[in-house]
Amino acid sequence: MPHAVPLAAAAATGAVHYLWFAAGLLVVTGLTLGLTWAAGVRLGLFPLWVIVRAAVQLSVVALLLRGILAFPATVAAFLVLMLTTASWTAAGRVSQLWRGRRAAVLGVVAGASVTLVVVFALRLVDLQVRYVVAVGGIIVGNSMSAATLSGRNFLRGARARAGEVEAWLALGATPARAHEEIGHEAVRESLIPSLDQTKSTGLVTLPGAFVGALFGGASPAQAAQFQLVVLAGIALAMSVTSVVVTRLAGRTPYVSPSAG
Repeated sequence: MPHAVPLAAAAATGAVHYLWFAAGLLVVTGLTLGLTWAAGVRLGLFPLWVIVRAAVQLSVVALLLRGILAFPATVAAFLVLMLTTASWTAAGRVSQLWRGRRAAVLGVVAGASVTLVVVFALRLVDLQVRYVVAVGGIIVGNSMSAATLSGRNFLRGARARAGEVEAWLALGATPARAHEEIGHEAVRESLIPSLDQTKSTGLVTLPGAFVGALFGGASPAQAAQFQLVVLAGIALAMSVTSVVVTRLAGRTPYVSPSAG
């Protein structure tokens, strides 16, 4: 069995690598725990929990992707799974809004769907399984964030300006008109952090899509092109999601300043 020794050596090397990697992650997480504890930020073991959970989830996703990339027909099911998870998460975070769960679901689905259709219809990225999964994951994740941010910003603004809303309603304005400016402000506040990060791309940060494309063997020009598509897609997805969420939330007749 001439191949037995090399295979055993490779397995041992792989095991050592993963053990070292896990130990390194624990050290970094331990430093986070120690710093937050020393600074009086009472997070408990939450940072450790989120890292462990992320590790488990990414391991499962990695296994799933091996099958998905081998069978393109399963991509649609995987995208539906991502959309469902993102919608469910965002819905829970804005549940205090009037019909907030429905607004979050519709916002996430609309933002992600419109953006993916536009990106691939314009052939900004080749319609290949790996690109659909990569771009889809990024766009869906940012749509989820936009739904949460815009929903919470809207709720905060509606409570702070409850008197103004009541005045509009007393004058006979529709709920949508009474909350219109609050919705505009909520959308702006939701988009500014992402747009600021986009503005500083290449000068302050090297985004994950760019670095990932480089590691995947793409040239710097190809990596930059892919990153620009991702950044433009994120801006569109977050805009659509934020507008949908705030427009639907704006139909509420009244938001109590003491609610929640």
